Amino acid sequence: MKISMLVITLFFSVCIVQAQNIKKVRIKEVLHYIDTTQKPVVINFWATWCAPCVHELAYFEKEIQKAAGDKVQILLVSVDYADDYPKTIEKFIQEHGYISTVWWLNETNAADFCPKIDKTWNGNIPATLMYNPSTHYRKFYNRQLTAPQIPEAVEQLLSTAN
Repeated sequence: MKISMLVITLFFSVCIVQAQNIKKVRIKEVLHYIDTTQKPVVINFWATWCAPCVHELAYFEKEIQKAAGDKVQILLVSVDYADDYPKTIEKFIQEHGYISTVWWLNETNAADFCPKIDKTWNGNIPATLMYNPSTHYRKFYNRQLTAPQIPEAVEQLLSTAN
């Protein structure tokens, strides 16, 4: 009986530790993160219901980590519906084993928040911003990136040339 309780307690402790804490943010917090980051950052805007997003995320973390290791921060910003926060997003992240920081953007007016990230952003997802504060490199992808495109994009992000 004691061993069973110990195993159950250990199981739930591991599940709690592995659970992703999804922070609820406004666009101003995302902008502040971009403005204050010290490392190159890749910020991906996505949703659990978006098929191209799900396809891209399947290799996104892996390809960035393979190309850059810990030289780049990855921030996954969910634009899921309010009803999906936090349970649907947490379940999706846990089921797919993503380890990047995940935030949920608590905004409904894309016409307001999209141009604050990039003036060319038309609201489509997935969308990705790559920013390097040391070189001031900034590139916005208003589309899905393929697995072969990610290492090239990360190489540009980490390049010392602008």
